[in-house]
Amino acid sequence: MTLGPEILTVEQMYQCDDWAIKKGVPGRELMENAGQGVAAFIEEGWDLCPIGILCGPGNNGGDGYVVARALFEAGWPVQVFVYGDVSKLSGDALEMYEKCPVSTAPLSEIGQFEAGIFVDALFGAGFRGTLPAKVVEAFEHIRREKADIIAVDVPSGLDGNTGAISPGTPEAVLTVSFFRAKRGHYLDPGKDLIGLLKLIDIGIPEDVLDELDNLCWLNEPGLWVDAMPVAKRSGHKYDRGHTGICGGGMTHTGAARLTARCALRAGAGAVSVISPPSGIMTYSAALEAVMLLKQDNQPLDQIIEEKRLGTIVVGPANGVTEKTMENALAAVSSDAEVVLDADALSVFQEDPDRLFAAIGKKKIGAVVLTPHSAEFARLFKQETDAIASARAAARLSGAIVLLKGATTVIADPDGTVALNVHAPPWMATAGSGDALAGIIAGLISGGMKPFLAAMAATWVHGQAGYRFGPGLIAEDIEKEIPAILQSL
Repeated sequence: MTLGPEILTVEQMYQCDDWAIKKGVPGRELMENAGQGVAAFIEEGWDLCPIGILCGPGNNGGDGYVVARALFEAGWPVQVFVYGDVSKLSGDALEMYEKCPVSTAPLSEIGQFEAGIFVDALFGAGFRGTLPAKVVEAFEHIRREKADIIAVDVPSGLDGNTGAISPGTPEAVLTVSFFRAKRGHYLDPGKDLIGLLKLIDIGIPEDVLDELDNLCWLNEPGLWVDAMPVAKRSGHKYDRGHTGICGGGMTHTGAARLTARCALRAGAGAVSVISPPSGIMTYSAALEAVMLLKQDNQPLDQIIEEKRLGTIVVGPANGVTEKTMENALAAVSSDAEVVLDADALSVFQEDPDRLFAAIGKKKIGAVVLTPHSAEFARLFKQETDAIASARAAARLSGAIVLLKGATTVIADPDGTVALNVHAPPWMATAGSGDALAGIIAGLISGGMKPFLAAMAATWVHGQAGYRFGPGLIAEDIEKEIPAILQSL
């Protein structure tokens, strides 16, 4: 089942549970629905075989007792392994333990039981710290036996807020969570241990989400597709904006060409590369639909005004130079929408406050920063995880921050955050980021609000990778954009 795109913190999930109970949904019903849902996924996905259920000392263990009962009643050979003192169970978890007809054994006896599947219901998303040695030993035994692990909520040892993992955290083939995904499901390093993530509706009313602040969203088309630029019959190219791309010199023209072509494909009505004198002949020989503007000593903000550039990209292969810094500051001081990438970020590593101060003075237009992790580290102090880091960076800089990675975090200065996991690993190739900067600029130029454009561009960028497949190079991304836009 696919539920809504909201991604919750562990604390927000606790709030949702509490509000559901206050609205009249008994806690035992939520737990029953959770355990029954996990059991249903197992029955659908695996053939009948001996199965071990690992139950911990809290509510996660309570879910496990429901799973054990459901599978036992369906005819599965089930054994429950317990970690912790069952006499200390309370509330709904105690009730489910008492209703479970399956015999229990200490977790330390797991080596005496041969099973093809184990259900990890030891610790949930709220776990912090280090897994106990007995738990690590149990998971090591399962790994040696090459049995499948189905995790309830999260694999035990994974922090549901940050994705941090304790040594010994197991790798699941399936993780079943409830109501909404948690942040840790999508953040490194924990996300690589999740396996397939499935969500269950356990009876929490949808309107409890209205009570939450600082929501994070899973980046998917439903959030932004209605805002995508659509060409009008009566329109002309400049209705869809004129985008400028600051290019590198003669031997560094490839990045700007990638950016320019992607901007044109993504929705800009016209695109011009702003070239230093040394690059003019190279750009001229390599570009057709993209126009050229030569920049000698002319300030960039003057070019922006004279050529009516509504969107400007600075950075791709521009060099970490004084000229790049001048161009970045001039772009920010203009009324254009601005995308700063690559060298336009690294050039401020010694004085990031200078950039942030300039952004703070910008009265018209937004600024989008697109750092990868190394560039991000040069500009910003790292926080506890990628979401906290990007959110703090957006607040500090006053810019939309797109922190690129296997999970890309897109943060608005107002605190809104979206996580993009829609990208294959082969997107990590030279020039891929230049293409992304172009798609963002093209969508903004076409009329999309910058934060939505950053979200949409990141998804389209990943979709281009999926469409092309392994072997993709950055030049291939542009070719996939038209079919993706058509499908959207």
